[in-house]
Amino acid sequence: MSSANDASDRLIARGNEAEKDGKLVEACELYRKAVQAAPGYAKAHLNLGIGLEATGNVDGAMGQYEAALVIDAADIYANYNFAKLLYARGDLARAEPLLRAALESKPDFTEAQVVLSNVYDAQGNLSAAARALEAALKRRPDYAGAWNNYGVVLSKLGRLAEAETALRRVTELDPSFLPAHYLLGNILAEQGRGADAVACYRRAIELRPEFPEAHANLGCALKELGRLDEAVASCREALRLKPDYAEAHYYLGVVYRDQVRRSEALACFDRALELRPDLADAHYGRGHVFCDEDRCDEALACFEKAAALNPEHTLARWSLAMAQLPAVFPLDADPMRHRAAFSSELGNLERWFDATRIAEGYKVVGNQTPFFLAYQEENNRDLLERHGRLCARLMADWLDRQAIPRAKKPGPAGAIRVGVVSQYFRSHSVWNAIVKGWFERLDRKRFELLAFNLGIGEDHETQFAKSRAAHFEQGTRSLRQWMDAITEQRPDVLIYPEIGMDASTLKLASLRLAPVQAAAWGHPETSGLPTMDYYLSAEDLEPADAQENYTERLITLPHLGCCCQPSRVVATKPDLAGLGLDAQSPLLLCPGAPFKYAPQHDRVLVEIARGLGGCRFIFFTHWNPILSEKLRRRLEAVFARNGLDFDDFVTFIPWQRGPEFYGWLRRADVFLDTIGFSGYNTAMFAVECGLPIVTREGRFMRGRLASGILKRIGLSDLVAQTDEDYVALAVKLVRDAGYRKQVSERIENSRPALFDDVAVIRALEDFLISASRTDARTR
Repeated sequence: MSSANDASDRLIARGNEAEKDGKLVEACELYRKAVQAAPGYAKAHLNLGIGLEATGNVDGAMGQYEAALVIDAADIYANYNFAKLLYARGDLARAEPLLRAALESKPDFTEAQVVLSNVYDAQGNLSAAARALEAALKRRPDYAGAWNNYGVVLSKLGRLAEAETALRRVTELDPSFLPAHYLLGNILAEQGRGADAVACYRRAIELRPEFPEAHANLGCALKELGRLDEAVASCREALRLKPDYAEAHYYLGVVYRDQVRRSEALACFDRALELRPDLADAHYGRGHVFCDEDRCDEALACFEKAAALNPEHTLARWSLAMAQLPAVFPLDADPMRHRAAFSSELGNLERWFDATRIAEGYKVVGNQTPFFLAYQEENNRDLLERHGRLCARLMADWLDRQAIPRAKKPGPAGAIRVGVVSQYFRSHSVWNAIVKGWFERLDRKRFELLAFNLGIGEDHETQFAKSRAAHFEQGTRSLRQWMDAITEQRPDVLIYPEIGMDASTLKLASLRLAPVQAAAWGHPETSGLPTMDYYLSAEDLEPADAQENYTERLITLPHLGCCCQPSRVVATKPDLAGLGLDAQSPLLLCPGAPFKYAPQHDRVLVEIARGLGGCRFIFFTHWNPILSEKLRRRLEAVFARNGLDFDDFVTFIPWQRGPEFYGWLRRADVFLDTIGFSGYNTAMFAVECGLPIVTREGRFMRGRLASGILKRIGLSDLVAQTDEDYVALAVKLVRDAGYRKQVSERIENSRPALFDDVAVIRALEDFLISASRTDARTR
């Protein structure tokens, strides 16, 4: 037997030399002779198995490894090699004990530790996979492949910061290790660190230019940075390399949707589904295009299909609730039915996010919001409180999984640090009406303003904010980076001027980042968030029982609650003839966004038209023209039902900005405020132009904005209490030129009271001092 083994060893040695020279066929023939020479020699079977595996003959290799183990069950390398191939074929149950056997004989066998970790990973035992890799790296700290796998496992465990560290270690050990760059890009993208992710994907593409997945993910990262044209180019390159890449078609559709290229987005999603009918994301993407077009029933069908294909599709589940609320109701729609459907689906969400699903919940917070609830003249407190508590619960779970450094001790007593978190440190209604006055007038000796600009737009107002802030933070940040940036500044009071208008703001507002937190009326509704302590509103905007409408403690600042300046825009005269309008016909401006026109008030326009006989209602086409078209069709039907020709009375013109809009305000006879959800900035613009306003005082603050302005300047006679009074007042103003002129003069004489209202700032300062003395968490 010994001589047979010796002969076999000589053949094995020759085979090893041939294999080193790349002569695999010759090597395998020598290994076969070695097996023939000593059929009971495990080493011969092992070498033949290795040779066959190198030629791609996996079945033959597995047979030889198994034969070696029959002869010697303790053979370390036969156990390892056979287990490695069993793992590759998904036979995890057989692979695991073989790897354990190899490691019992050779505890420092790091390759076996790595494969064992892969087995654990595939079994879903991520903690065991991490421990196996830690054992391998303890013995071989320079093992790049093990660091890479460790990064993958840590990312699956949600330990993203540690995963990043592991993958960066790979790139230090081997800068050309392509998977590490790609995976690092994925981890950074998941954290919202788009610029860093882009750099990683570009490095992966440098290493392998024909890497479609890297091109596609690069497109996604560029999309998140708002670099949409580059994102399109990257997705198209992925599809050039791999035309049947369903996910890349989906990604391209997402970018097209952001570019408002909806038909192209739908075509991409449809192509993705042709290639992969089970791609839930593509159904989800189609649903959002339909949401953009306010086609709620079709959107909901898509979200339901996505959830059916992937019952754990968190985003689709969330959208099934939020998409219950249309922007513009069609004719004869029942808003209460939609409210009930939203309430029911919200209940489903509250139950769905159990302990097994909550970890993904932070991703959906703010992705879609119940924004359109505000445009129904109903008390939304209970619904928004449920939504707010759910958001806070999901974000609290995210916070619990972050490695938060110990809080810094409070700084020395001094100026009160007031943080402001907003998307709109630029020329925008929220900045112009509410926030700018704080930056202009707060006493900078007693208050330090800390600005956290979540938006990407920048203009002269941004520069002004920077000049007045003690600290100004801006730029693309991940959620964690924004949280750290805010807490690093240790604000005593944190104010969110608008909540519910974008995802980042709602995510941050759902966290407790300061001892005292407050919302303001940039979106004039309660936030519903248990993390908001106060709501900053105004005496002239709220009804007597207003506290019942808020989950926060209501603070009513004096008068209109803001300290703003006139806009001083120079008007441009409108071209009536160019629009085919009769210069002699009375013009009634209807400047509200389409979703501000509630269907129950459509008859107001009909009755005004009847009362005047000849007039022209001017509507402004929204930036999303589909919404204006829905409103136009509904009003056309209402006019027809009442025996009037819509085209005789109503014209939709392009959306007007700045000087052009002011030109219409100066040319029109009457400004018709929206009922139920009033316009604040547009009403202020009308006052600046001396244009008479007709408004109906609403039940809630959001319906009392224009009426508050008019009452503040002593024109409460322009505030109707019913729809009938609204109609009568509009007709009177148009018919009675003398009365209209008198009203315009009264507006011009009294409007200075609306501007530079320093009493508001002094009251705000008093509130900030009082609130900062008490920790909101123990109130």
